[in-house]
Amino acid sequence: MSSPTPPISPEALAAAAERRTRQTTPQLTASQLAAQHDKRQRFRRLIDPGITRPNPKDRAMSSLKTLLTIAENLIREPENPKFQQFKPTNNVIKRDLVDSKGALEFAIELGFRPEVNNFQPYYTFHRKHMEDLQMGAGILKEYITLETEKQERAARAKKSEKAAHDAAAERVKLAFIDDRKTKEQRDEIEREQRAARAVQAALAAAAAASTSPSPRARSSTPDSDPEAENSRMPGSGHVLGPPTTNREEPPTYEHALETTC
Repeated sequence: MSSPTPPISPEALAAAAERRTRQTTPQLTASQLAAQHDKRQRFRRLIDPGITRPNPKDRAMSSLKTLLTIAENLIREPENPKFQQFKPTNNVIKRDLVDSKGALEFAIELGFRPEVNNFQPYYTFHRKHMEDLQMGAGILKEYITLETEKQERAARAKKSEKAAHDAAAERVKLAFIDDRKTKEQRDEIEREQRAARAVQAALAAAAAASTSPSPRARSSTPDSDPEAENSRMPGSGHVLGPPTTNREEPPTYEHALETTC
């Protein structure tokens, strides 16, 4: 009884397919390789400057994507009649290939040729240009991929720049708010200090007023009384004027002696 055959891994299948492809694919001569190189260069020139220079960037990218879709559909299903031709009157085709400069020339380079069928214009693919179709599709995919990555990097850089600008603006705003709050706090401290100095000055004035004598108190003291000053002045104290007649004279010594005896 024979043992079961072990399953073949996908990697082994891929390697075998690659070996078969190498064996069946004829080796290209130097002139053929040069012709392929020239063909690739022509496709690249048809893209830039052929399509990208005379058209707006969005329109150029839309045209390249439409061309790639036409080529990939035909490569995927070469026997499908609906992928073997396109009408130039179709809205998408008219916008991206007919009205866009250089795009229709690229489609012709892929292998499409203008024809009229039942009085209707068409661009029909000729099967002998399948190699050109595959090469042009590869060049289109390569350019679109690189341009998409470039646009994504530019968008990220712009977003990062905007974020940095917004962060800087926010820092300036916060610094302004901090400065304003600091000034408000400083002004509040100065107001409190002025109020405290005013209170201290008022208390000092009140204390000085309570310790010094009032003018009325100073006028009632003996030192400041005019009558007291006059009472301390030397003299008889007689009043100037005519002598009074009813004033009794002091008794003489004789009368006084007689009375005492």
